[in-house]
Amino acid sequence: MAMKPCERVGLDFVDSAPFRFVSTVDLPITPEQVWEVLDDADSWPHWATVITKVTWTSPQPHGVGTTRVVNMRGGITGDEEYVAWEPHVHMAFRFNEASSGSIAAFAEDYRITPTAGGCQLTWVMAMKPNGVAARLGMTLGRPVMSWLFQKFLYNLRDYSAKRYPAST
Repeated sequence: MAMKPCERVGLDFVDSAPFRFVSTVDLPITPEQVWEVLDDADSWPHWATVITKVTWTSPQPHGVGTTRVVNMRGGITGDEEYVAWEPHVHMAFRFNEASSGSIAAFAEDYRITPTAGGCQLTWVMAMKPNGVAARLGMTLGRPVMSWLFQKFLYNLRDYSAKRYPAST
């Protein structure tokens, strides 16, 4: 599979991307526990159901500069690099390469805020499509994508409740 380079965007892209999807969820677990879930490669396919496999390509401990490969439905693969890593608070990554030429730039940002009942997770998915067809598809698909990304966070809430039953 030939990989195509993506723009090496920074954290500012999360706020300035042409397509941004912001989702939030209240979780009945601690910030430490949600961090454990996000750092666990095997957990991602359970809640972000578009993902079929996550493989860390950097050793522990993970941090800024850590890399991983994410395989998704539809045969899309992304080579990711973390651009933010503050345990229990904030993580963000970008695609350095993707198997699809329709992705010019891609980043995700996860922020964890403690609450009285656990924590709140805010997830921003930021994308810049490559080409007219990809831009049109993103524009037309925006409502479905917004719904799907919020559903992923509800899946994460359900997955976390099963993984940490004493917390609920």
